[in-house]
Amino acid sequence: MPKKQASYEEAMNELQQIVADIENENISVDDLADKIKRATELIEYCQNKLRSTEQDISQTLEKLSD
Repeated sequence: MPKKQASYEEAMNELQQIVADIENENISVDDLADKIKRATELIEYCQNKLRSTEQDISQTLEKLSD
């Protein structure tokens, strides 16, 4: 995430807040594009974090089975 390195939970919380704001129409049209861009960054960060965690777990399990 470009703004700051956050935990997965922080990223998900921010993403949920953006979604809630959009659903409740709490975002002006002027800010909508920025919020969508930020949501895209957060989704990418979370996906990468999940992939990385999955790889780490797989590697650990492989070591345990050797």
